Amino acid sequence: MDTKPILEILRFVSRTDFSEVIIEEGNLKLTIRRGVTGVNVPAVPAPVGPPLAPVAAPPPQAEPPQPPPAPAKPVEYIRSPMVGTFYRRPSPDKEPYVKVGDIIQKGQVVCIIEAMKLFNEIQSEISGRIVKILVEDGQAVSYDQPLFEVEPLE
Repeated sequence: MDTKPILEILRFVSRTDFSEVIIEEGNLKLTIRRGVTGVNVPAVPAPVGPPLAPVAAPPPQAEPPQPPPAPAKPVEYIRSPMVGTFYRRPSPDKEPYVKVGDIIQKGQVVCIIEAMKLFNEIQSEISGRIVKILVEDGQAVSYDQPLFEVEPLE
């Protein structure tokens, strides 16, 4: 079978707004539909002869009971109080203020945001454990953008 004419037909249909094209030539029938998710399969004639004995389906397997999902621990966010540039450390040669897994206290400095050449220490408004740092060092941040994901202390 030469596929070149079929490819040409597909190119033609793709440039039009037809939703369906049917082409019949001899014993070949080609149907092209747009926006249809199913596949049209031609019916196969039933075999001639005595009916086959039904096959018993295997008994359904009981699935082991699944434990209930663990309740998701609530998280809170430390958000940027201003537009500026986010820094995790007080200077390039110093350690970061906080790392993932650190326990922080309310009022603790967690980062610096530089705005208009002023370096503003950002203090946590919550106590908890740092779960995720959501901003890269030196990245620009916008007002109210989440900076840290924190699991509150219970």
